[in-house]
Amino acid sequence: MKKIILSFLSLLLFICSFAQIDSTALNNVFGKKGTVTGNVYKISYSRSDLKVKVNDFAVAPGLALGTWVGIIQMDNHAMMMGDLVLLDTEVPKVIKKLVEENLEVTAIHNHLINEKPAIKYIHYQGEGNAVTLAKEIKAVLEVTATPLTPPAKMQTQKIDWSKVTVILGTGKQNGKLLQYSFPRNEKLIESGMEMPPSMGMATSINFQMDGSKAAITGDFVLLADEVKPVVKALTENGITPTAIHSHMLHDEPRLFMMHFWAVDNPEKLARGLKAALDKTNSKH
Repeated sequence: MKKIILSFLSLLLFICSFAQIDSTALNNVFGKKGTVTGNVYKISYSRSDLKVKVNDFAVAPGLALGTWVGIIQMDNHAMMMGDLVLLDTEVPKVIKKLVEENLEVTAIHNHLINEKPAIKYIHYQGEGNAVTLAKEIKAVLEVTATPLTPPAKMQTQKIDWSKVTVILGTGKQNGKLLQYSFPRNEKLIESGMEMPPSMGMATSINFQMDGSKAAITGDFVLLADEVKPVVKALTENGITPTAIHSHMLHDEPRLFMMHFWAVDNPEKLARGLKAALDKTNSKH
C-alpha cells in the first residue's frame, strides 16, 4: 500500500509540474489574448507606431519591431523573459522602471544597423508568481509608446513564396511576411529551468517582400563553436551579421544570438540562410 501511495504522489507531482498556466488571468492583465503552448504563455506587442527604415527599405513591424513577453509555469513558480523594442530615448526610463519592478536586465543591444530612427532592444527576466510578473512588465510597457491595444489584422497578400519554401520548408505567412522558427536539438536551461523553443530559444527568420526583392532579418541561436562558421556562411552569401551577443545570464549551455540583414532575391537569400542553418545543431 505504501508503494502505491508513493507512486500516486509521484504521479501527481509530475502532472502538477506541467500544469497549464492561467492564461485568462494573464489576458486580463495584458488587455488582450496571448497564446499558450504547453506551459508557456506568450504575448506580443508590435511597435506599429514607429516608421523605421534600413537605408531605403521600410521595415514592417512584424519583420523586426516586435516586443514580446514569455511566461513559463512550473509547479507554483513562473519565469518570465522577453524583449522590448525601444527608441533610444525610451531606454533610460525603461531601465529605471525594470529596476523599480524588481526585474532583471539581461541585455541591451541593437539588432539592426543603419536603421532610422535608431532602435534598441532590452532583454529582461523575472521569477515568481505569473500574474505578478505580468503586472510588473505591463507597468514597464506603460512607460513606453508601445501600442497596447490589439493591432488591426493584416490582410493576407498573395505572395509566391514557393522558391523559398522549397529550400527552408513551410513557414508562417503573415501579410507580406514569411516567418520561420527552427528549434535547437539540445536541452536548453536558464537558471535551472528547462526552456522550450517558444521562450526565445529557437532560431527565427523573417522575410518581408517588397516588389521582386525581400528583406531578411532574425536571430540565430548558437553555441560558441557555431558562431564562426555561421558568420562565414552568411557573409559568403551576401548576408550581413549585424549583432552577436547573449540574451541571458545563467544559460546552460552558453548561447549566443546572431542577428542579420540583407535585401536581395528571396530564393538567393533562402539558400544563404540554409547554408548557415546547416552549420548549427538545429531542427530544419
